[in-house]
Amino acid sequence: MIAYIDENKATFGVEPICRLLPIAPSTYYEVRSRPPCARRLRDTELKAHISRVHAANFGVYGARKLWRQLNREGVVVARCTVQRLMRELGLRGAVRGKTRRTTTCDETAARPSDLVQRDFSATRPNQLWVADLT
Repeated sequence: MIAYIDENKATFGVEPICRLLPIAPSTYYEVRSRPPCARRLRDTELKAHISRVHAANFGVYGARKLWRQLNREGVVVARCTVQRLMRELGLRGAVRGKTRRTTTCDETAARPSDLVQRDFSATRPNQLWVADLT
C-alpha cells in the first residue's frame, strides 16, 4: 500500500488516498520516515559483492559457486541468501550440456478421427472405454 500511495500521491494527495484505503495517514508518514531494516542494508551490501563476483567470473558462476567464492573472500553469507539475491538481480549461472527439447507436432499432419466425439461421459458401465497409448 505504501508503494501505491508513493506512486499516486502527486496526483491525488496522501490523505484522500488513505481515506479510501484501510491505512491512517500517520502510519504512512511513520513508515516513510523509518530507517531501512538491517536485512535490507545487508542485502544492498551483498548485492554489490554478488554482482562483482559474478561479473569477475564471466557470468558463469551459479549460486553455489558464488556462495563458496564469497565465503573464501571473507564475506560470510548463507547459500539461500545468495540464491534469493541472485534471483532479485536476475543473475543466473551457466548451464552445462544441451537444453532439452520436447517433441513438437507437425501442424500439417493428419489427425486421428474422434470416435467418441469428445464426450467422455458414460451412462452405464462398459459403455465407453478410453485409452491413452502414448
